[in-house]
Amino acid sequence: MKKIKIAGVPEHFNFPWTKAIADNKFSDKGINLEWTAIPEGTGRLNQMLRDGQTDMAIILTEGIIKDILAGNHSKIVQIYVESPLIWGIHVDHNSPFETPESLKDKIVAISRFGSGSELMARVHAHQMGWDNDRMQFEIVNTIEGAVTALQNKSADYFMWEQFMTKPLVDQGIFRRVGVCPTPWPSFVIAVRDEVLENDTEAIRTVLNVINNFTKNFKKEENISTILSDTFNQNENDILEWMDLTTWSQSSMDESSLNKVQNELLELGIITKKGTFAEIVKAL
Repeated sequence: MKKIKIAGVPEHFNFPWTKAIADNKFSDKGINLEWTAIPEGTGRLNQMLRDGQTDMAIILTEGIIKDILAGNHSKIVQIYVESPLIWGIHVDHNSPFETPESLKDKIVAISRFGSGSELMARVHAHQMGWDNDRMQFEIVNTIEGAVTALQNKSADYFMWEQFMTKPLVDQGIFRRVGVCPTPWPSFVIAVRDEVLENDTEAIRTVLNVINNFTKNFKKEENISTILSDTFNQNENDILEWMDLTTWSQSSMDESSLNKVQNELLELGIITKKGTFAEIVKAL
């Protein structure tokens, strides 16, 4: 049995992995896939790839591209979720801010630098025509940390996937004042170069298993009820989320990578473009 370590955020997008593990889909193919949930998000996942704490990561597209260009010795092997991630723009329920426009030059709560919460705050600021150099950040690590920061006013707003934060909106803890969809596929699968070189066939097996599983994931019996119970979500919200979400079984091609890099370059998230071979390895 070949052991492969994989990590990702504990969100509904990644439930196919934990469900497939529980259903012995990987072990039946000789893979002991060890899942680690990382609530801190993309910045922490990038660090785990760099440090060899994980072999694979399900990670935000913009975050891993930026980090590979900054020296992370990993490659994107596949797009995991093709559909955009819809980021909610949240303030404290009792905050005076009512619109995205009112948040100009305000303090953004982020999980850590290099995270999706930072990068998408920069995307949003660019779309609004604000000066990125004037942005201020407060590191909060997790959603719970963001709740505290917004309540004690050490930060003014927080961006996170809108359905994962919906229970906090429903409970009157957060108030959502807007949304900001990513202009690219939301999640990719990244693998450390060393693992790609030494365990190519094992990684191919992992991809084949998850791709076969995600093709039919929406048809799994009672899946909306299971997701609702697992993530403490209203089932109608889960059904809406499933309708908006498209899992991919395809590699990232050169034109798709260039499109993402051009967007990131224009936004100032990266300062140079990398080659296809530096960032992507199709298996």
